[in-house]
Amino acid sequence: MFNSLSDRLTATFKNLRGRGRLSEADIDATVREIRRALLDADVAVPVVREFTSAIRERALGAEVSGALNPAQQVVKIVNEELVEILGGATRTLVLAKVPPTVIMLAGLQGAGKTTLAGKLAHALKAQGHTPVLVAADLQRPNAVTQLSVVAERAGVPVFAPHPGNQGAVDLDVVIGDPVGVARDGVAFARDKQHDVVIVDTAGRLGVDAVLMQQAADIRAAINPDEVLFVIDAMIGQDAVATASAFLEGVDFTGVVLSKLDGDARGGAALSVAKVTGRPIMFASTGEKLTDFEVFHPDRMAGRILDMGDVLTLIEQAERTFDAEQAEKMAAKVASGQDFSLADFLVQMQQMKKLGSMKKMLGMLPGMGQMREQLENFDEREVDRIEAVIQSMTPAERENPKIINGSRRARIARGSGTTTTAVNQLLERFEGAQKMMRQMAKGGGVPGMPPMPGMPGAGKRAGARQAPQKKVKGKSGNPAKRAQQERELLSKALGGGPSAPAGSAFGVGTPKKDDVDLSKLQLPEGFDKLLGG
Repeated sequence: MFNSLSDRLTATFKNLRGRGRLSEADIDATVREIRRALLDADVAVPVVREFTSAIRERALGAEVSGALNPAQQVVKIVNEELVEILGGATRTLVLAKVPPTVIMLAGLQGAGKTTLAGKLAHALKAQGHTPVLVAADLQRPNAVTQLSVVAERAGVPVFAPHPGNQGAVDLDVVIGDPVGVARDGVAFARDKQHDVVIVDTAGRLGVDAVLMQQAADIRAAINPDEVLFVIDAMIGQDAVATASAFLEGVDFTGVVLSKLDGDARGGAALSVAKVTGRPIMFASTGEKLTDFEVFHPDRMAGRILDMGDVLTLIEQAERTFDAEQAEKMAAKVASGQDFSLADFLVQMQQMKKLGSMKKMLGMLPGMGQMREQLENFDEREVDRIEAVIQSMTPAERENPKIINGSRRARIARGSGTTTTAVNQLLERFEGAQKMMRQMAKGGGVPGMPPMPGMPGAGKRAGARQAPQKKVKGKSGNPAKRAQQERELLSKALGGGPSAPAGSAFGVGTPKKDDVDLSKLQLPEGFDKLLGG
């Protein structure tokens, strides 16, 4: 969503690189570009004005003028001020001391409250809680049915005593008793010992008195521990006005940004925390139940400034990857065993659990410069590779060298691909296999020095190796290197470097009795072999 803003800010900072000193004119030009980038991204004007004023004041101070790298110091200031706009510190849910914890969702129709209810319940269930959803939205057609479907997908129960609007009633007509449904839902959760209640409320296409009054009545009836205002990150400048209206009418405790994976400018959503004084707590980043994350202002600022979000990537990997399987793979590599296509298939399946490859790669620092390549990446390529490997026999996965021409044609037919695709996969895998072997031998990536303490930092993990004497001046020319080796062997047998050629040792063929074996520096027991 913030690609355009990220590109503009990155280009602005690029102009500052390599400058040992920044003049006031340089800083004014930078602040001006930042202001334009924020306004183009739809950030609220009062927020832009306050943001740029703070940056200019700090940039003109000793903080930048006395820095060794002024350009990096300006980026640091922008990052810190951006974190402040986004809410400062991370804010998590406040759970009730005496269960159940009551969470009320509020927002306009179409903001994504019902879907978010399922995502939040799914996330809480994964943390060991026992949530229940309450269908208090009786106005929107089939809202109760949709919540029931979402609850089933999330694996949580739903309290829905009233069917709600089935599509035949005008939206302006109040249906049933949503306040009573919400109150009974909390009582149901307490009776069934659910520790979290998530109440889905009705919305409107715009802010009106009926909507606000109903939301206020539900809040008064259930006394929620958290009121989450769900806002569509794509609605533009109206986001600020809507948030202010809900703050006055319902007084929410936190904000949830939905549809953060869209391609709109979305800057207005970033203004909500600053305008309302309420923190952004969660972000919905896709359609799947797992496309939901805690909102970290510092990490989001890092994404906008193309610094990446490695911490979120690590957390997702920890939740997704099988620790036991990872340990087995590490032990296999450390022991020097070959990385097989079966192992590669397991890794591919683990990666798929993380979600979109584009989204995952986008969390790496500097990937904004490769955005075009990321956009052109075909997510289905992963499925095709998986299909090719699954079309192989277990023996072929363990030993790809046995895959001849006829086998490649069979694998191509079985996976619905071409022989060329199979060949390309095998070539890429061979390269990956060589890299894994190199890592097992040297303890690191090819081209990098071995890292001490890493598994496989030698021929065998934990094995002690005798120090090797370095041969100085060893030539890369095969003829010269052969001559050097002959001279070394000649010295070992008592000859000299200028000994005449004529034998492999350069001193003629010595007789066995002419050689004093005690003077030779040979391995222990080698003299017995020479003695016949």
